[in-house]
Amino acid sequence: MVGVSMEAKQAVKVHKALGEPTRYKIFEILIKESNLCPAELENRLESVALSTLSHHLKQLTDCGLLDSKKKGTFVYFTVNWENAKKFVPYLLD
Repeated sequence: MVGVSMEAKQAVKVHKALGEPTRYKIFEILIKESNLCPAELENRLESVALSTLSHHLKQLTDCGLLDSKKKGTFVYFTVNWENAKKFVPYLLD
């Protein structure tokens, strides 16, 4: 996208990511409860395979809505509150 700011490009990525219902649900779950690993998220979602869940988590991380932290053999995901407040504040109410 020529002539489009980096912020606008990121906003498009964020909204594209949240346009998929499973990713939207994952984001909603993590707003309410932080520091969840994929296995914990899988238990909260209906019929989402762990491999598919990993794909969704990568999309949400790549657009800047989620942060991840490795602890031992597990990776835990949290909302990147700065980006969430900037790009989707209406979802945080």
